[in-house]
Amino acid sequence: MRKIACAAPLALAVVAAAPSAQAEVDGKAVLKTYADIAEANYADSLTTAKALEVAIGALVADPSEATMQGGRDAWKAARIPYQQTEAFRFGNPIVDDWEGRVNAWPLDEGMIDYVDSGYGTESDLNPLYTANIIANQSLKVNGEDVDISAITPAVLSGKLHEAGDVEANVTTGYHAIEFLLWGQDLNGTDAGAGNRPYTDFDPDNCTGGNCARRAEYLAAAANLLVDDLEEMVANWRTDGEARKAVMDGEVNQGVAKILTGMGSLSYGELAGERMKLGLLLHDPEEEHDCFSDNTHISHLYDAIGIRNVYEGSYTRTDGSVVKGPSVSDMVKKANADIDKELRADIDATVVAMKAISDAAEGGEAYDQQIGEGNATGNARVQTAIDALVKQTKSIERAVAALNLGTLEFEGSDSLDNPSAVFE
Repeated sequence: MRKIACAAPLALAVVAAAPSAQAEVDGKAVLKTYADIAEANYADSLTTAKALEVAIGALVADPSEATMQGGRDAWKAARIPYQQTEAFRFGNPIVDDWEGRVNAWPLDEGMIDYVDSGYGTESDLNPLYTANIIANQSLKVNGEDVDISAITPAVLSGKLHEAGDVEANVTTGYHAIEFLLWGQDLNGTDAGAGNRPYTDFDPDNCTGGNCARRAEYLAAAANLLVDDLEEMVANWRTDGEARKAVMDGEVNQGVAKILTGMGSLSYGELAGERMKLGLLLHDPEEEHDCFSDNTHISHLYDAIGIRNVYEGSYTRTDGSVVKGPSVSDMVKKANADIDKELRADIDATVVAMKAISDAAEGGEAYDQQIGEGNATGNARVQTAIDALVKQTKSIERAVAALNLGTLEFEGSDSLDNPSAVFE
């Protein structure tokens, strides 16, 4: 979720460490590794988004079971590198301000296309709850008539995305594309993902109505995703704004960005908003990739992304490795026991996420694992949440070991004040 409704951020208790402990590791080299990994990771995200755009082009040009599956496969492949980039988000305002254009969730899908009757027809929070962009030539947004007769990247990203200042009015990015490729998942916590027919994109054998406009929307969203990722790759290249923001400041400020990103993703975002909230409510609508049932993959690669930035090593989609001096090296020099503990905790989180993923790949999707009455699945998810919380406490100790002062991590009501979730 781009903006989190959270409790007070998690404050870090900091103890003194010897100032000379970091001197043995080149701090600027650590920051360069971080920026190099960011550039490579976003470049891989761009490459896979371009492949997704090609696959969507094939679907639009020749709708069939095969081209529909090709689009879905390309979307899933694109999620693997992108989710690893989320470790760069919270410590870097350039990334966090941009992220809502590509990965905002949850979305009110009725704003985009037709929905099942069980979705309802109106929402007190969103006047555009069932606006259905695909079925209409114009929309009224904040009293203004908006021409949507042509669905273009500019139209989607201009006055439609988060229209009316409602965050659930998501019209761009991975999840808008996901909804168009899969449709709603109407299975609740039973087996099965969304099952949109390929004929929803076939004007000659149209199901769902407005097939040409639906294809137009999908192609525009894919094009926009590529454009947005090109922007972020540029931000991390030499002289890019994100790289300069990391490299041009004090070393401690840069390292604080890294650890803030790790801690906030670990605690408030992943453990809290993306996992504990859905588990408390047993609600499949709270899973991150809810249309495709791909949530297990997204959570796993978020955890791997945290490990990448801490250990200073990223394996690219082509198998090559970007590697260099790391925050782990700095923490090890300051306090080897804390580094060992944090590395072990991160590894334990990845193992716990892998258990969720293995179960999902074996036929028990994430939404089934958080379902009410599934004690084994619930426990599997809770184990991963507990691992993330423990990992965050070790990140706190790493901050203290490096004498970085007081940092604040994102919080979450689902962890900090669970009773508020049910109010």
